[in-house]
Amino acid sequence: MLLKCRYLPSLGTSQPVWKKHRLLSGGFFSSPGLLLLLLSSLLAESEVKEIHAMVGSDVEFSCLYPDRNHFSLNDQLFVYWQIENPQIAVAYYLSNESTRTHADDRYKNRAHLSLERMKQGDFSLHLQNVTPQDNQEFTCLIFSNAEKVLHETVRLHVAANFSTPVISTSGPITPDQEGLTLTCISRNGFPKPNLYWINRTDNSLIDEALQNNTVSLNEWGLYDVISTLTVPWVAHVNVSCSIENVVLHQNLTSISQAEKSTGNNDSFTGNLQEHRSQNAIFIILPLLLVVAVAIVAWVCRAKCPHRHYRGPGTVARELTGRIISLSPKLKH
Repeated sequence: MLLKCRYLPSLGTSQPVWKKHRLLSGGFFSSPGLLLLLLSSLLAESEVKEIHAMVGSDVEFSCLYPDRNHFSLNDQLFVYWQIENPQIAVAYYLSNESTRTHADDRYKNRAHLSLERMKQGDFSLHLQNVTPQDNQEFTCLIFSNAEKVLHETVRLHVAANFSTPVISTSGPITPDQEGLTLTCISRNGFPKPNLYWINRTDNSLIDEALQNNTVSLNEWGLYDVISTLTVPWVAHVNVSCSIENVVLHQNLTSISQAEKSTGNNDSFTGNLQEHRSQNAIFIILPLLLVVAVAIVAWVCRAKCPHRHYRGPGTVARELTGRIISLSPKLKH
């Protein structure tokens, strides 16, 4: 975006630059010549350069005079780097203070201009520790001897990697209950992402009417996204959640755990059935052993002679009869 016609870039206050700093002697900034200069500079369009930077990194905004002529820092040279949101001068140099450059409080210790490089026509801005708030256009304006000699606009695209999506599942275990709910969470990314739920059986996008997406900025100015998907109960849910970062041309995808959870449930069911079978074996084996013992006892009783106790007299007679029957054999 371009400067407002009645002001040079603001130095962090609502006052016009020329009133606050009296940049040029002789009342130049109050003359009609300045108004014409400003209007001509504002109407002139400059090609917007595109650069990219990750949150926390350093970046340089190029602003080079075409012929790289030598510039005298004391010869009414004024250098401005500014942004529109908020409308402030990020960094600037005033020829009546040739020993140093300035930076707005919000860019203090982050935005730097090099005096040595400016003498060679290099007015590039070095920005440290990029933040999400730096995601905008930066404009470079160079004035020498009351004439605009350079106007460059650089668009900074800031990006930060989102965390790998994490999917959790909550819902019914049996078909007679309500639908299954899946939640996808990804945090600390930039810029605002696109989120997709994908049916992995045919790679089709799932209807947005089944989704509830919440995207919010956290304390670091990065985006957190939470999405819930409610689907009818099925035995195997085969979906994935994808987070798209347009600036990084990046897609992070996670497969739902519902399918895996169902597999675990099947495994548990199989283990339970196996455990029950083992218990049944332990119960049946002793019963079979008892039955076997009973059968052996019955067979034994069937083959062995049956004797009944009929008193001591009976036993004595049996013994006497055996002795008498053996006597003839002994005589021989």
